[in-house]
Amino acid sequence: MTRTRFAPSPTGYMHIGNLRSALFAYLIAKHDGGEFILRLEDTDQDRYDDKAEALIYELLKIFSLSYDEGPNKKGEYGPYIQSERLNIYTKYAEKLVENGDAYYCFCNEETLNHERMKAKEEGKTYLYPGTCRKLSSEEVQKKLAAKEKYVIRQKIPKEGSTSYHDLVFGDITIQNKDLEDQILIKSDGYPTYNFANVVDDALMQITHVTRGCEYVSSTPKYLLLYDALQFPRPEFIHLPLVLKKDGTKMSKRNKDENVLDLLNNGFLPEAIINYLALLGWSPKKNQEFFTLNELVEQFDVRKIHTSPSCYDVKKLEWFNHHYIMKLNDEKYLAFIYPFLNKAYDLKEKSEEWIRELLLSYKNYLSFGSEIALVTHIFFEEEVTLENDCIEFLKSDKSIKNTLSIFKDEIAKIQNWQKENIEKAIKNTEAKAQVKGKLLYMPIRIVTSGVMHGIDLVDTIYLLGKEKVYRRLRGI
Repeated sequence: MTRTRFAPSPTGYMHIGNLRSALFAYLIAKHDGGEFILRLEDTDQDRYDDKAEALIYELLKIFSLSYDEGPNKKGEYGPYIQSERLNIYTKYAEKLVENGDAYYCFCNEETLNHERMKAKEEGKTYLYPGTCRKLSSEEVQKKLAAKEKYVIRQKIPKEGSTSYHDLVFGDITIQNKDLEDQILIKSDGYPTYNFANVVDDALMQITHVTRGCEYVSSTPKYLLLYDALQFPRPEFIHLPLVLKKDGTKMSKRNKDENVLDLLNNGFLPEAIINYLALLGWSPKKNQEFFTLNELVEQFDVRKIHTSPSCYDVKKLEWFNHHYIMKLNDEKYLAFIYPFLNKAYDLKEKSEEWIRELLLSYKNYLSFGSEIALVTHIFFEEEVTLENDCIEFLKSDKSIKNTLSIFKDEIAKIQNWQKENIEKAIKNTEAKAQVKGKLLYMPIRIVTSGVMHGIDLVDTIYLLGKEKVYRRLRGI
């Protein structure tokens, strides 16, 4: 059975790249009728955040990426939180030491950092020189008895090469001399991310390991661990990077696109999922819009790209606009109302007026919080015209007469209904003998303060007779 895992670190928010990793792992498993596992990699205890852990559970639920096993959904391969598995890592690290595939390293961390920085300044790649590989067993025991601080390092063979087949990037071969003796167990007794991953993936019977393509060249280190521990090798699927517009990789440390911020700004989960699926993957047919179930059905690992994908919020807005329009009116109103209510005082507004306002913008919005940006004209008592509006009002001598006639037509309206507003506009067209842009644009500018917007009749209706007449009278 295909088993994949999403193994986030609860050290902060979840960004777009993290969520895409979860989505791809989910799709790979579910397409094959397999299982999707959640594991929390909390070995970085200095940065652990319990709120971040809670958010992981919440977001996977919001995006319908339900897992078959995890910290709060027990299975037979738990525990699913790495800090609860320390004795397991210690056991396997000591086994590697006993078999000569790992060794105790007593090198001073400060000295190593200095050497690493020096190599960086010289433009060289730093590899730990293997100083402690040469220690005799007697020297090691003496240092251990003296309680000297140590880490456990993997002993990488310095001859030959290690090869594997990646399901996305194909056959990969790395020379062993280019691999560093990586740390497996840190001086605080916690495993490194790299070592814990191998042990956990093997013991949890993960068949397909999904990870970022930046790990393509270091994967042989993990494969040597699998071999040394006599674990079966899994399949590897290295995912293309998600880059920002400036070409740099997305990162929590750089405060890049926060998934929760997107939700809070009114991006729908189904739109985000649909967009992310197409960041680094192409469907067989020329199709852009997918439900999660359709993605599960059509997802094919062979269609994952090798080149990086660029995260473009404008493209995401385009997807989100599509999904907002697809909402039925009641779901749309329930979704959009909180954004308007947060931005403006609605106590004086009737339910009918609010409903009319929100529905008028349903086919115009790209994200929920945009409603506050585009409806400001209905909550301002006075308008300040931009230069382009002022210039247009001066562009034709007929405009002043048109506005005067329209003002008189508005004054005649007794029953403030859309059909009567539309009739006032038609009467103005006939009396002023203007049409098109010279009819509609001046009326829109003076009544709303902007050159473009929703249907003019809807705009005037929502502004109300008193406000519209006052603005026309002020010309």
